Amino acid sequence: MANKSRGLGSGKRLRKRRKKARWSSHDYKARILRLKEKSDPLKGSSQAKAIVLQKTQREAKQPNSAMRKCIVCQLIKNGKKVAAFVPGYNAIKQLNEHDEVIIECIGGKQGRAKGDIPGIRWQVIKVNDQSLNALLRGKIEKGRR
Repeated sequence: MANKSRGLGSGKRLRKRRKKARWSSHDYKARILRLKEKSDPLKGSSQAKAIVLQKTQREAKQPNSAMRKCIVCQLIKNGKKVAAFVPGYNAIKQLNEHDEVIIECIGGKQGRAKGDIPGIRWQVIKVNDQSLNALLRGKIEKGRR
């Protein structure tokens, strides 16, 4: 490959060369085309409301052997169905079908699953506008909908 242009009128050529190099980078391309937001069910937002469709259990990855309590819920904003983890001891008992929950990202690397739960990228933080953490501690009782 030839060395880069160094003359007085070489600005256009240098800009064109830099542009070509940037678009060959996967990270740059994904950021500019907003590929993460387009593929993300929450469309780039940090939290979203959803309706619980069913309770499920997922088997943890090796070397652990637990049944992680999860829910399948449907997002209100766009109707997409996602699986969300329910953190806390006996927390799944606080949830029923048709409850309104707020989910947020678990925070795995690159927006992927975290820990030993395969394919789960979201977790429940609120049930019927009340904090799941406060419900588990017994600070408040579950609201009626």
